[in-house]
Amino acid sequence: MELTDDDLTALARAIIDANVYMVLGTADPGGRPWVSPVFYAPHGYGELYWISSPDVTHSRNLAGRPEAGIVVFDSRAPVGTGQAVYIAASAGVVADTQLADALQHYPGHPDRGGRQMTPDDLRAPATYRLYRATVSAHSVLCPRESGRPCARHGLAHDHRTAVQP
Repeated sequence: MELTDDDLTALARAIIDANVYMVLGTADPGGRPWVSPVFYAPHGYGELYWISSPDVTHSRNLAGRPEAGIVVFDSRAPVGTGQAVYIAASAGVVADTQLADALQHYPGHPDRGGRQMTPDDLRAPATYRLYRATVSAHSVLCPRESGRPCARHGLAHDHRTAVQP
């Protein structure tokens, strides 16, 4: 089951486009990991936006250490059939001066279910801020038949391959 680079790119795009929650992984200054599911809105495939309180653990972690790991996947996929996009990014609060532009991408299409926000909803003293992850790398699991090595790498275990959506 060898997929082309174009097939893998299309797969990554479809996963990002079809889902509304991502798992955001951060770490505190000591390296202790923390993961949080958050509603997101993509801007193309290079930026992801979400809203959060600056007082919660993942936001505090990003304030001190902007590196983030993100996974987007359909948690309802039957066991053994799911696929995910793994994302490396740098993330942080969108500056007040950039909110109007950034809110053109958040919450995305109305069918996604998010509520519209204004810049005043997202600057002090409001409870929430808009965050942006700038993606540096995407990857997906390299497809292979169970128990057989993948055609690309010859590996018979789950492993990721880089994609360029």
